[in-house]
This record gives sequence, C-alpha cells and structure tokens, in this order.
Amino acid sequence: MSRRLVNLTLDTLEDIPSRCRKCVFWELDPVARERVLDAGAPDLEKEAWVSATLLEWGSCGKLAYVDGVPAGFVLYAPPAYVPRSIAFPTSPVSPDAVLLMTANVVSEFAGGGLGRMLVQGVAKDLTKRGVKAIEAFADTQWDGPHCVVPADYLLSVGFKTVRPHPRFPRLRLELRTAMSWKSDVEYALEKLLGSMSPQIVLPATRSTSAVN
Repeated sequence: MSRRLVNLTLDTLEDIPSRCRKCVFWELDPVARERVLDAGAPDLEKEAWVSATLLEWGSCGKLAYVDGVPAGFVLYAPPAYVPRSIAFPTSPVSPDAVLLMTANVVSEFAGGGLGRMLVQGVAKDLTKRGVKAIEAFADTQWDGPHCVVPADYLLSVGFKTVRPHPRFPRLRLELRTAMSWKSDVEYALEKLLGSMSPQIVLPATRSTSAVN
C-alpha cells in the first residue's frame, strides 16, 4: 500500500469530497455565505477562495492518497483569510499561528494514521515558511460529519488546549514540538525495522472523519 501527500491546487481540489468542494463555511462570513447559498454557486466561491489564497499566501491544503485513491485532506490558512474564524467564542487565533480550518479522512481509510500524516504534512510545510504554531477551533460534542474538527482527533495528534470552552475550545500545536515528535518516531522505527519506511509503518491512531 502506497501513501503520498500532495498540495491542494485548483486541479487537486476536484479530489476532495463533493460536499466539501461546495462548502464555504470557513471561507465566508455567515451573511456572505447565506447569500452564496441562495445564489446556488458555493463551488465557484470555494474555487475562488483557493485561487486567491494560493496566489497571495501560498499552499493552503494537503491531500492524502492511498494507492492513488483520494483518502483525506486538510485545509489551513492565516486567520485573515478565514472570515468565519472571528465568529467562534474562543477567537481570535493567536497572531503567530495559522488556522487549521477543517480535516477529513474518508471513512474507509479511517484508523490507519492518515489523520496524523496530514497534520505532519501541514507542520512540515509551515515550519519551512517560518510559522510557529497551528491553532484550531475544536468541537467537543462532535457526533457526525461537519466543518469543525473533533476535539478528540486534534488532541490525539498533539494539539493542546489554549482557551477552554464547553463546546468550541481553541487548541494549539507548537510546530517545533510536532517536528520533534516526527523525528523521534521515525528514528525509532528506522532503528527497529531497518529499511522499512517509517511513513508506511506508523502505528494506527484513532482518526475521526470531519467533513463539511
């Protein structure tokens, strides 16, 4: 089984689930979102947001593929690009952090470590760009697919609570910690398993799907 990560582009946007391509929960403020939904063109707004963010800021998402099949994705951007971020009771996002907006692992691939792989891909990208941390608004009462990531998932991949809330706490992952964890695990696996790829043999973690 082969696994790989690629950057989100206008071409790979087609590989995220249809319901997520048509969702602009994060990309627009609530009033603008309602107008777009009434007009019936949320997919065009999503494409426009991805295009503008790529041009102005750079990479804003990762997709995971398993044997060439789209298996999960994650979106992230500075809070200035994410109008919905100011609507949460635990906002604002810290000025030194990028916001992890949403993440999804396709149900048939859940539980295989892809959630951690996606977060590590984001951490590697943002570390190279000089970002210090990733923050996310989590849902402690997550009971099914929607736009906000489950708190349990974020805690399982290394996030810590920086502003508590009974429903939507704000969590944070220090990128130096994330990259150190990745290096330590890879070193241990290489030592134990020799030539086997650490990325492929990472132990499975509980990866909960969160979709728009």
